[in-house]
Formats: sequence, C-alpha cells, structure tokens
Amino acid sequence: MPFLATTPVEKMTGPYARRWWALIVLCLSLLIVVMANTSLIVAAPDMTRDLDLSSSDLQWVIDGYTVPYAALMLVLGAVGDKYSRRGALITGLLVFAAGAVTGSLVDETGLVITARAIMGVGAAVVMPATLSLLVAMFPRGERVKAITAWSATSGLAIAVGPLIAGWLLERHAWGSTFLINVPIAVAAVLGALTLVPPSRARDMGRIDYVGGLLSIVSIGSLVYATIEGPHFGWGTGPITAAVVAGAGLPAFVAWELRHPNPMLDVRKFAERPFSGSMIAVLFFFFGTFGAIYYSTQYLQFVLGYGPLETGVRLLPLAGAVVVGAAITGSLTPKLDVKPMVVTGMVIGTAGVFLLTQIDKGSTYPAFLAPMMMLGFAIGLSVSPATDTIMGSFPESELGVGGGANDTSVELGGSLGIALLGSLLGTAYRDMLTDLVGARLPAAALDTAKDSVGGGLAVAQEVAKNPAAGGPQQAQALVDAVHEAFAHSIARTSLVGGIIMAAGTVIVLAVLPGRARGAKPASPDAAKTPAEQAETVGAV
Repeated sequence: MPFLATTPVEKMTGPYARRWWALIVLCLSLLIVVMANTSLIVAAPDMTRDLDLSSSDLQWVIDGYTVPYAALMLVLGAVGDKYSRRGALITGLLVFAAGAVTGSLVDETGLVITARAIMGVGAAVVMPATLSLLVAMFPRGERVKAITAWSATSGLAIAVGPLIAGWLLERHAWGSTFLINVPIAVAAVLGALTLVPPSRARDMGRIDYVGGLLSIVSIGSLVYATIEGPHFGWGTGPITAAVVAGAGLPAFVAWELRHPNPMLDVRKFAERPFSGSMIAVLFFFFGTFGAIYYSTQYLQFVLGYGPLETGVRLLPLAGAVVVGAAITGSLTPKLDVKPMVVTGMVIGTAGVFLLTQIDKGSTYPAFLAPMMMLGFAIGLSVSPATDTIMGSFPESELGVGGGANDTSVELGGSLGIALLGSLLGTAYRDMLTDLVGARLPAAALDTAKDSVGGGLAVAQEVAKNPAAGGPQQAQALVDAVHEAFAHSIARTSLVGGIIMAAGTVIVLAVLPGRARGAKPASPDAAKTPAEQAETVGAV
C-alpha cells in the first residue's frame, strides 16, 4: 500500500480501505476548528487584562472568527467540490495555522482580531471539506456511524477546548491557546496527504459565483448585525448590515431559483426532512453555545474557578455527548430520525430551563445537570440531523451540503451568544443598578455595569480605598455583582428555554415521521462515487 493516498475516490471500485483512519484526520481537523472558539471562553479574562479590552473589543476578538467562518462556508464548499476536496482541507488547515501563529505573536487588539479573521477563513474551508470527504469515502451503510463520530467530535470540542486552554493558561500566556492549534493542524495536513484520498465532483459544471457573492454578503451582513446590534446598540453599522441582509437574502433566493446551476438549490427548503434538520441544528447550537457562554462566566467570576478548573468542570458535557452518540448510533436505524431529533431537542430545552433556578447561592452542581443534558442532546440528535442534510445532496454538491449544515451550526451559535448574551447584559445592568446604583459614583457604576468582570474589578479598587468604603463596602459590591449576574442567568435562561421550546415545536411539525415518509434523495445521491461506479458497471 503506497505511503501517500493518490487514488481518487471516484476511481475506486469499492469502499476505500483506510477510510476509518482517514476519518480520524477529518475529526482532528474539525476538533481544532471548533476549539478555536470554545478555548477563548476561558482565555478571555487573561486577554482582557493584558490587552485592556473593552466589552466591544472582546466581543470582536471572539466574533472576528465567526463572521468570515459563517459567510464563506457555502462558497468555499462549492470550490472544494469543483477542484479538490482534499486540497481544500489542506489549504484551509494551512491558512488556519497561519492565523493561529499570527494571533500568538501580536499584542494589539486590531491585530488579534485580524488573526482571528484569518483563522475564520481557514475554518470556512476546512469545515465543509471534512463533511464532503466523509460522505464521499463512506458507503451508505457505514455513513451514519461516521457522521456520528464527526458530530460527537464537534460536541467534544465544546468541552475539550476550555480544558486544554485552561491547562495551558496555568503555565503560559493567552497566546499559547492560539499556538496549540498549530501542531494539530500540521499533523492533520500530514494525515490528509497519507490517509485521505483525493476527491472532487464529477460533471459539476461552472460555479455560480454571483449566487456565491450574494450568499457571502447576505450571511456576513446578517451575522454582523446579529452580533453588533444587540450588544452595542443599533447604530448606523448594524442597521446598514441588517438592511443589506434583508435585501440580499431575497435576491439570493430569486437568483438561485432562476440559475440553471445554482450555488444552493433553495427548493430543498421545501423538502421537510432537509428544512426540519437545518432548523434543528440551528436551534441546538443556539441553546448550547448561549448556555455555555454565560455558565462558564459564572464558574470563573462568581465561583472563582481558574481556567483549568473551569475546563475540568465542562468534561461531563463531553462525556454526555459520547453517551448520546452511542445511543443514537443504535436507535436511529430502528426509530428513524424524527424521534431522535425531537427527543434530543426536548432534553436540551429542559436543560436550558433548569438554569432558571440559578441564584446567588448556586454552586457547580446546579450547572452539572443542565450541561450534561445539553451534551446528551447534541450526541443524540445532531448526527441524524446532519446525515439527513447531507443525504439531500448529490455527489456533485457534497461540499455545498457540508457548507449548508455548517452555516446552520455557526449561525445558531452566533445567534445564541449574541442574543442571549445581550439579554444577559441587560438583565445584569438593570439588577446591579437597583442594588448599588445609589452607592457608587457614576463612572464606577458604568464600569461595574459593563460586565461581571468589570464589577469585580471595581470592587477591588473600592477595597483599596478607605474613602470609598474599604473592604466592607467592597464585599457588599461583590455580593451585589454575584446576585445580579445570577439573576441575569436565570432571566436569560427563561427566554432561551422559550425560544428552544418554540424551535422544538417547529421541528416536530416540519420533520416527517417514518410512516408518512418523505421523498428520499435519488439513489445515486445516497451512494459514494465508488458505489455509483459499481451500479453503472452492473447495468
């Protein structure tokens, strides 16, 4: 067997022999793409102190990655289909690694955001390539297991990212959380060359670049408005972006309906299995990313856990993902997609609602059950939803299918952090004002209301200043900050739970059951290129 994988999938006469080893490479690539966001959850306090980040700066350090990531996946997935899926994977990993190295070396806010944006571009190439290569390599009978492993990796990265980042931050500066991605990316590139076979779509035709441009502008503007508006007010920038997205999305749909070879056949949204699965994925990551965003802040700022301690306490979420993935692998073929997806959404929604019980006396066990329920829900339901989405696309559009699925993931996560984060901030500011508004100077109150970290920093300054009240007044402020933040989590979780419940009802109505059925994709669309070749040869 040759050292390098050189035989294209399209020329194989049977399933690729090293496909399970290749799956490890794909999962490793996916791991660092998701970890790039989750690791910042615990690195954010150190970055805020070292770079003197404002609330807006920190938001864009995080979301500088998200905007290009979400906006470019659909187009770059199509480019990978057209020219080389493995080439796209390798290129994306190299771009991602370059951005990570840059981020570890710079010490200015603008440059860090730029580095994060470069990583986001790389991730937008990597993410759809992993799914399209997976579907191309695995025969239909094994694909559910492979996608289950892929989905479980995404869930694991949510917990593993903070754990690894926390371990590094115990001994190193925040730049190390960027650098950890580099050796993993290099290993994935070498693994791609040796284990992942070349693959590209056959007879794909010309890429619809006008549709691609419309999708980039529309999705990018939508994500920008979603991030900027709720957090920092609806000024000229967010309003303009919202208008562009409002005009661009209908223009994209109209163009795609008329184009003979569209970037994304929007008629697929009329197919209930596809649209129901896309909605389910979006709502899953809306609730999960939002809940983890504010839960980890409580663990760090209120309970006082360090970065590593916080990462360790997220491990039960990862374990629950594994358990859910194991169950869905055996039950989905028996029960079908709808029961698994809806059951997972019910469990995830219940987990978010449990967080409404958080108060100023809550400790880690109060977060344990919700985190495990969210992890179990991801493991149980995301895999069958993703398999349904990818099964809706023919071989020539696997990268586009991966881009559509991953856009739903990223858009859901962005909405969760932006909308729930905005509600969190508003509830915190209002409650803190009620508790201490009359006892702090205006400037100190403004700082304390900016974030829970800002409130604790003000308390530290008060403790050093006898004229401001000294340690006793500082402790009273700390108690007020803790109470306000706990209140804001409970209030935000109520809204998040209601939104998740509404999403569950929508998915329940949209996804068809086995008895009613849904028109499946064409037989060839469900097969690998090697299987298609066997079918043609048998005719």
